Parts: sequence; C-alpha cells; structure tokens
Amino acid sequence: MNIVTMTTPNKIIKNATVLIKGNKISGINEAIPTEATIIDGNGKWLIPGLIDMHVHNLADIDFSSGYPTKASTIFIDTQDFMLQYIANGVTTAFELSARPAHFGQRNEIAKGKVIGPRIALAALIDGTDGSGNNAHSPSEGRQTVRIAKAQGYEFIKVYSGLNIETYKAIIDEADRQGMKVVGHIPNAFKGKIEEAFIPHFDMVAHAEEYAKQTDYFTAEDVQRFAKLAKENGTWLTPTLITMHRIADQSHSLDSIRQLPYLKYVHPLMQSKWLTSNSYNKGSSPERKEYFEKLIHFNRVLVKAFKEAGVPIVAGTDSGTSGVVWGFSLHDEMELLAEAGLTNEEVLAAATSLPAMWLGIEDKIGTVEVGKYADLILLDANPLENIQNTRKISGVFVNGQWIAKEKINLMLNDLEKRNRANKENYDWAKRKDY
Repeated sequence: MNIVTMTTPNKIIKNATVLIKGNKISGINEAIPTEATIIDGNGKWLIPGLIDMHVHNLADIDFSSGYPTKASTIFIDTQDFMLQYIANGVTTAFELSARPAHFGQRNEIAKGKVIGPRIALAALIDGTDGSGNNAHSPSEGRQTVRIAKAQGYEFIKVYSGLNIETYKAIIDEADRQGMKVVGHIPNAFKGKIEEAFIPHFDMVAHAEEYAKQTDYFTAEDVQRFAKLAKENGTWLTPTLITMHRIADQSHSLDSIRQLPYLKYVHPLMQSKWLTSNSYNKGSSPERKEYFEKLIHFNRVLVKAFKEAGVPIVAGTDSGTSGVVWGFSLHDEMELLAEAGLTNEEVLAAATSLPAMWLGIEDKIGTVEVGKYADLILLDANPLENIQNTRKISGVFVNGQWIAKEKINLMLNDLEKRNRANKENYDWAKRKDY
C-alpha cells in the first residue's frame, strides 16, 4: 500500500503498513501484532478522509408552518442520509446553516448509533426575517453570537441581508467568543467591497459572492478581489459545482433526472428538485447567459486566488438542487483541477487545509500516527488523476473499516427504500403548501 500523507510537504510512503488501534492510527511501518485483522492494501493508495466545507444536511423537518404541508414532520433516517457521505469517503462535513436537529444527528454519530462523518456546526445570522437567526443592529448581532456560542455552535455564518454595522459587530463579537466567521459578503457592501474585509472575516463561502460585487467581470476585478482576500487572510470555498448544477437546470431538468446518484437522495428532495425547481421555472435566455458568465468568472477567480496565495478549500453547498451530499465533493474536486489547481493542491483543499481552518489539524486531515483513522483506501493514485478519488476500495470512519462491497449493499438497500417511499413524498401531488 502507498500512503499519500498530505503532510507539509506532502510525503508519499510506498509499500507501507498502517496500524489502527481503536479509532486512531497507532503506527506506520511497524511490526504487525499477531492478533491484528489484516486488510489487504497491496497496490492501493491510502489518503486522509475527505472534508466538505459547505453542506446543508437534511434533518427532521417540521413543516407545521405550511411548507410543503400543514401540520406534518418529515423524519429523516440519519443513517440513510449519512451513508451518502461515507460511500464517498467524506468523513467530515461543515454544516453552514445549523439548527438543533443537526446536534441530534451529530450526537447519534458520536454515540456510535450511526456511521457518519464528523460534523462542524455554524450558526447562520442574517439581517432579514428569513431562515436562521436575525439581527438588525450591532447589539442584536452581538447578542445573537453570544447565544449561538452558549448553545454549542462552533462557528458563525454571516449572510447577505446584514447591514454594515451589524455585520462588523457580529465579526468582532465572534472573535471575542473564539468563533471563526464564514459566509456571504452582505449586499450592503456593493460598490464598496473593501469595507467588508475586516479582521476575522475568515472565509467567503462562494466564489460568486465576489461576482455579486461587480457588473463587468473583468480581470482587474479578479485581481482586486484576490488582493483583498490575501491581505485580510480571508480563505475561499468556491463551491464551483453549485453554479454548474444551477446552469444545467436552467436549460433542462434532465440534468437532475440523469444524475447517477439521484436515486440515493431522500424522495422528498428528489420530488422537490424535479417539480418545484425555481432555477428551471424562472429560466430565460438572459438568465442562462448570466449563469454561464458566472461559471467562467468563478473559474478565473479560483486560478487568480491560487496564484495570489489565498488558501482554497473544497465545499459543495450540497442540498442545493442537484448538488448531492458526498458524491458532489468529487465533482467539486474535479472542477478545482480544471480551474488550475494541481491534483495535490486539490487533495489538500479537501483534507489538510479544511482541518487547519476548522482548528482540528491535530486530529484529522493527514495520515500520521496519533490522528483519528478517518481514511480512504483507493484503487488508483489520485495524484496522477483526481478522478481516482472515486475509485474507493473502502473507508475507515473513526477507525471502523467499511469495505466497498458493504458500501454497495447499503446503497442498494437505500435505493430500494427510496423507490418504495417515493409516492409518500411526491411534491407535485401535495395540495396544502
């Protein structure tokens, strides 16, 4: 077995053995105990488990407000949902619109009731009266951050509707509370983006957040944005796959129907994406052209940010129509490679760098003794072709080995359950939303 350690500098250890005791890596190239269970990795490649830095997980949903149905709760089977991550070697996920139900999911995983990824939780704060927490003044912003900290959220996500002074107060209070900030560049900064880049605005959640700040998409814009981010120490999660999926849907919903992994998505979301799809219904030639401009701009932006030395991490915005949990991280990694990152840089964007930003680089992100055994065994070298991250022989999740054969059986069972339950979640037939 060959190990791609993802240490700095990245070290390749050929013809290696890895010892796992409990849930941690206990040795590399050490003597194998006689009582050890042997997993044959001959000719294979071991990499750290992948990290998706922008997800929106399904959890039990209370629809008593009337959307999509009055007085009903949709119960999400946590294991069925988390299987999508595990099947793809995604062993950590960053939830950017967390709510109490996500704590429940995380607890099920931590207690061993569910095999799933580690989950980091960010509380969303907006300035409008939509979903998430809302703050309309600096004092409200500070109080909302303090409440989020007390409730157990680890990070803060700022959103588009915040006014300037509230945004600044939220970031300052988050720093006081020891919470990093990720999110959107509020719309209030249009035409004065420089003012948004204040200390402790730690990461922008989409490449198109920069696109919103220009009407012209020029090379000068890209260089200006890269310089701002670099000087402020603000990282980037481009979520390239999201705009690709949105653009595809603006042309035809066949792009969703033909997704090979749609069958693993909860039937409620399958139905919603196909029958209540705003990207498709609101489509026009002008809108299609705009989406294509965004795709090009985002790609150019990623390349410029790389050249400027701005750290880039892989995230998908999964939960957006057509962006499927787990599977889409591989799509994102391939798009990052197309945008100009080397295969090694792409792997770093999905392993060691996210661990560093999340502050858990001492626990995950590289293959080293003492770290948690969140690992993927691949059939081919991902440094030669990033698509090889899809060629999964098996996954270690917190030390537990799940072979590809078992993953396939679990996926087949999930597909059958989804197919059997499809009628119960037909969005188009609901009359009370």
